[in-house]
Amino acid sequence: MKCPFCQAQDTKVIDSRPAEDNSSIRRRRQCESCNKRFTTYEKLETIPLMVIKKDDTRENYDRSKIEAGIIQSCHKRPVSTVVIRKTVDDIENQIYAMEISEIPTRKIGELVMEKLKDLDEVAYVRFASVYREFKDVNTFMDEIAKLLKK
Repeated sequence: MKCPFCQAQDTKVIDSRPAEDNSSIRRRRQCESCNKRFTTYEKLETIPLMVIKKDDTRENYDRSKIEAGIIQSCHKRPVSTVVIRKTVDDIENQIYAMEISEIPTRKIGELVMEKLKDLDEVAYVRFASVYREFKDVNTFMDEIAKLLKK
């Protein structure tokens, strides 16, 4: 494993344990050159997952796209990066639990909105406005009215 600080190739594992979600292994490593420590996560490689986009094209599933959308929705909101990472893990676990090889972006978007609704209502409305392509203020108001009813 390459050191993220000095780019040296020689690192050693000093601690290894299951991660919080029990689906990966957390390893503490130390660089042999600069002696700095860092953490890595080892996950089981799963079947390749393809995402079906709105225009029916297909591309490889990319976790970072979900994470980026949630981070952007939670900008300047009281949601920690740890909570965001756990939310993305939960969504990803739901997707893989479906045991399918292709998933529409529409389904991924619905899973994200479901999680954001419980996490932070402002982040939910932000995500929904982009995902559902709100055209005007009335669409915003309708979505907010639905939230207020619950």
